[in-house]
Amino acid sequence: MMHPTYSPGRQQRHRVLTAQRALLPLLLSLGLAGCTLTPPTRTPQIVDSQVHGYDSKQAEQHTAASPTGIGNSGISQHLAYGQQLPAEWWQLFRSPALDKMVREALQNNPSLTAARAALKQAEENYNAASGSLQYPSVSGQLGGSRQQQLLSGSTPSDYNVLSAGLNVSYTLDLFGANRQQLLGLMAATDYQRYLMEATYQTLIFNVVTTAIQEASQRAQLQATQTMLAASEQQLRIVEQQAKLGAVARSSVLSQATLVAQTRAQLSPLEKALDLTRHQLAVYVGKLPSDGDLPEFTLDSLQLPAELPVSLPSELVRQRPDIRASEALLQQAGAAVGVATANQYPQISLTGSFTRERLFVGPATTGLSLWSLGASVSQSLFDGGALRAKKRGAEAAFEQAQAQYRETVLKGFQNVADSLRAVSADASTLQAQTEAEAQARETLQLTEKRFRLGAVSQLALLDAQRTWQQSRINLISASASRHADSAALFLALGGGWWNRSTAPGNADQSALARP
Repeated sequence: MMHPTYSPGRQQRHRVLTAQRALLPLLLSLGLAGCTLTPPTRTPQIVDSQVHGYDSKQAEQHTAASPTGIGNSGISQHLAYGQQLPAEWWQLFRSPALDKMVREALQNNPSLTAARAALKQAEENYNAASGSLQYPSVSGQLGGSRQQQLLSGSTPSDYNVLSAGLNVSYTLDLFGANRQQLLGLMAATDYQRYLMEATYQTLIFNVVTTAIQEASQRAQLQATQTMLAASEQQLRIVEQQAKLGAVARSSVLSQATLVAQTRAQLSPLEKALDLTRHQLAVYVGKLPSDGDLPEFTLDSLQLPAELPVSLPSELVRQRPDIRASEALLQQAGAAVGVATANQYPQISLTGSFTRERLFVGPATTGLSLWSLGASVSQSLFDGGALRAKKRGAEAAFEQAQAQYRETVLKGFQNVADSLRAVSADASTLQAQTEAEAQARETLQLTEKRFRLGAVSQLALLDAQRTWQQSRINLISASASRHADSAALFLALGGGWWNRSTAPGNADQSALARP
């Protein structure tokens, strides 16, 4: 009888194959289970595509026009629903000085520079994690040493040892932990991207509205100076009349009081104007002492005759704050995926190869070592920490959902409020224009009658105060109409999706994606 030859290598291979067959169903089941671990991170549907308005009643497409006004503020504005808002919406005010200042602010403002740096940091964090999570880790080592061997009864011998090795390790992403972590970092990058866009739009809005505020304050200051000059002239007339005995001394004192009160209003107006110009200088990245800033007047700022208004169904894709909130929601969903995957086994593959050479006198000896291995780690008891982390991540996801919904609702409120303000501003300006015209005519008539002695000094003072206040109210109404038009553009998102390059940086064109 012939007996089979014993072979240790054959037996070892048989054991390996048996272990592989036993592990294969387990690995397949784990892989299939991993496909079901990804949590739903779809953005909740808050706005119905059938919604056609921003409030309970559709705003009038044409606003009221005043008979006259400051600059062209008396025109009628047209609300163009469904028309695209241009990316450079500030140019709708037709002011070369404003356009230059906005561009200078976008180039030099520190807040926008900081936002760009934050975006760059988020992008590099994603790149670093992507390289370490998606690809195997490979490291090399090279070493040399001099050693001494001493055997009993022999002469010590010195020799050199040179070694070189290569190590490779990789963790299998069967349950999507790495994938979800990368999705979270990608969402963090998107958040910084839209946060920078929000900073960009807010900076433009601040420059535009501050320029409008300067124009309003300058007009109010000029109106007060004009009123002061007229009051001083009237005071001289009253003083002459008092010398002739035509009026009592009390009339002189009343007119002098009005002159003093009007003169006292100049200093606060001058202070407010200087502070506004200081703010403009900081917006464009300059010191307040820089004196090369242009001076804005309401006549130099044309009111946009046409106001593009995006459709409600498009607003959630156009407002940067809503997109940033959506990115935070996706990041929270990815955190749920990571916490879920961490509850399952972690499988890692490792391999190494090392080559050593020993130099003993004239002889050399080589030695090669290699190894392949796999490991599975699974938490057996952690006091419920992993489950608690998952519940915490799910709670954070619910919080992000609620915050996203709140951001969307506030976005629609901003647009509705802005549309209502634009409509109300036109009516207010129309009423203030008529009131100023009537007050001016009343003052002129009262002055003539006072010279003839037909009315008292008190009536003249009342007419002067009424005209001064109506003039300032008209200027404020005109400035509000300009500022609320800019607020509507900001509420609609600023038209950034129509820009081909990133704010102030042509190398970041990816920001302009919707």
